Amino acid sequence: MNWITVRTDRFFENVSGVLTTPLFYLGDAHLSISAIVKLILLALFAFIVARLLSEGIKRSLLVRMGLDRGSREAISTIISYILATFGCIFVLQGAGINLTSLTVLAGVVGIGFGFGLQNLASNFISGLTLLFEQQIRVGDFIEIDTLLGTVETISIRSTIIKTIDGLFVIIPNIKFVETNIINWSYRDPRCRLHIPVGVAYGTDPVLVTEALLVAARMESNVLSHPSPKVWFRGFGDNALNFELLVWIDQPQESDAIKSAVNFLIDYELRHRNIEIPFPQQDLWLRNPQELTKVFSPNKDTDIISTGKVFPQNTKHSAETKSNGSVSEPKKSGPKSPNNWTLRDLLRRVTYFEQCTDLELRQLIEYGYRQLFPVGQVVCKENDPGDSFYIILSGSVEVLYQKADQYIATLHEGEFFGEISLLLGTPRTATVRTSEDAILFVVERHDLQKLLEEQPNLADQIAQKLSERQQALRDLGLLDDDALEQTPFIKIRKRIQVLFGI
Repeated sequence: MNWITVRTDRFFENVSGVLTTPLFYLGDAHLSISAIVKLILLALFAFIVARLLSEGIKRSLLVRMGLDRGSREAISTIISYILATFGCIFVLQGAGINLTSLTVLAGVVGIGFGFGLQNLASNFISGLTLLFEQQIRVGDFIEIDTLLGTVETISIRSTIIKTIDGLFVIIPNIKFVETNIINWSYRDPRCRLHIPVGVAYGTDPVLVTEALLVAARMESNVLSHPSPKVWFRGFGDNALNFELLVWIDQPQESDAIKSAVNFLIDYELRHRNIEIPFPQQDLWLRNPQELTKVFSPNKDTDIISTGKVFPQNTKHSAETKSNGSVSEPKKSGPKSPNNWTLRDLLRRVTYFEQCTDLELRQLIEYGYRQLFPVGQVVCKENDPGDSFYIILSGSVEVLYQKADQYIATLHEGEFFGEISLLLGTPRTATVRTSEDAILFVVERHDLQKLLEEQPNLADQIAQKLSERQQALRDLGLLDDDALEQTPFIKIRKRIQVLFGI
């Protein structure tokens, strides 16, 4: 048994000698296999500690500071790299390695790193650039080449993108430096969508504009400011080409929002009997009379000069009765105002009745019609004013609820809601419909454009306000000493100051 013990001891002595035998020297320190393994384990421990500390700082401190996700991730990653670097320095110094002795080795390794690992070096520097500049941050919705997705992680070598289909794509950081990137979330997440629409030739452009704007405003994800717009792109081979422009603040949902708006556009076009054309070709015969010989045995058809064949019993548009009289088509009764186009409703208002179709089309872009059933409150007193209303049909009553007092009844062609917008004060009264009413609603941000296009309307507003002198004195706009100017002039100047009109 003694020889076995002796051989075992000798084996462990040999192994220990191999592990502790210096392989090379760095300055005054020698490095053996055991020392190298120890350095590797300590370095891994330093990296783990640095990672844990950076995560703790991100969750406990950066979250409380109210920083967004991208800033938190960037700061946390930089802190992790700094702590890992200092940890490695402490490990090397603890092993007795003089860092100045690594200068030459670092230069040699740097040369090899630059030539042999230049792609890795490029990605490393690009990753640092992304982290420090923060033009692309974690959580941003970006487009690179044909790839759309959200940034999930930015590391030293690569960046992970989660596509809208839920796929994770690893992209080298150098791609973000060499390629044009669209960052939909940079600074302002709002972006504009272009939705093309084609309609048949002969369709009324004003009717198309109204239909597209109604569809845009029905979608909850479309922003009301900036307002939707309709562009007439041109005359296509088979259609009049329009384009609906809407603003959204959720770029990652752009495809879903486009789909929802397209459904609404299709509904509105069908509701107004607007035809969506498809590519087609017409065949014209140069000598259609030559075909009479072919069709002469058939007495039930006539051939006209256009080359189209029509049955004889449909040659006339009206049917002939047995007594020889022609039946006239049935006339439909008058349409309800609810079924009128917005253009027809606006033309009933005094200061819009002389507008051309082009002016009305532009006017429709600044507001929209809204139906209020009888007894519904349009706006309440003391609420903030955000809209201006013109009565297109029906009537409303104005009430002062604090004193339970009836003020007035407004009818078709009159307007309300201007005091709150012009003076920046809460609503001074409550407005409630006394019958079914259709109102033309203009929001605050579009009122300036409307008054610029319709200066006569600005005069009408000033005239109406000047008739309410007592209400204006209560609001502090007029005083008893202001005798040098009439109320109309003073209010008109107020509009000019506010809107530059």
